[in-house]
Amino acid sequence: MQDIQSDLSAATLVRAIKANWADYYHYLGRSPNAELYVGPYLTWLVTGIPDPFMNVVLRAQLPSDGADELIDQALTHFRSRKVTRLSWWIEEAEQEKRLVAHGLTFSEGGTGMAADLMALPENLPAPTGLTIVPVADEETLKQWIQVASSGFGLPHWGERIWYDVFADLVFEWPVRNYLAVLNGQPVGTSQLFLSAGVAGIYNVTCVPEARQQGVGAAITLAPLLEACKMGYRISILQASHLGYRVYRRLGFQEYGSRLDNYLWENEPSQPEAEGNSA
Repeated sequence: MQDIQSDLSAATLVRAIKANWADYYHYLGRSPNAELYVGPYLTWLVTGIPDPFMNVVLRAQLPSDGADELIDQALTHFRSRKVTRLSWWIEEAEQEKRLVAHGLTFSEGGTGMAADLMALPENLPAPTGLTIVPVADEETLKQWIQVASSGFGLPHWGERIWYDVFADLVFEWPVRNYLAVLNGQPVGTSQLFLSAGVAGIYNVTCVPEARQQGVGAAITLAPLLEACKMGYRISILQASHLGYRVYRRLGFQEYGSRLDNYLWENEPSQPEAEGNSA
């Protein structure tokens, strides 16, 4: 998508949002500890991380005949892989009733947003004692995962799974992770993914006790500044309700690329009491 540097039309930005998002999950599928399936009707990524955004049906173009059987087969496979939570994204409204009939429930989808990196805010307030550290070694990655797990409200037993997937992928481009450290304590995370000609932002969160202090804005701004130095003009992300105002402050605007998300939940495959963390 080379035209993104000169063509900033809404249609181009919407394509970039969707392309970077799809490329991100295909990239995670390179991990030997993840499963990327690309079929004629369904495409999915399964990592086993107990986060619905790390187990995702990316594409569902179901035929008029046999659609229910395909959904049943997919869910049976996810159970066999011990997936606990999964997001099923759709763009075709006629799939809604089928998914609900199979036990999925509607959940908030991300709002597609984009920002011009040439117009980033200057002098963004940040809490005293905050530093942003690129994740460049295994120990810092473990801290990143612990903070992300806390920020997203995930069970600790999933941290080992998260580490096994990410350790193969995040120490070289097109990915870089960032850790926010406040007065010596890791408190926030973000992730930069470069693809489709744009800088994608993922996994932005901070621990509950550090919220409403400017950590979220700072940990998002750091990868934006790095991408700008590398020559990227546009950044994209899928904003949750919690992060929407932060992203608006950084210059992100909506570009009409919301996908409807349906959540599938299975019984936990591993009790949290085992404490299997990274």
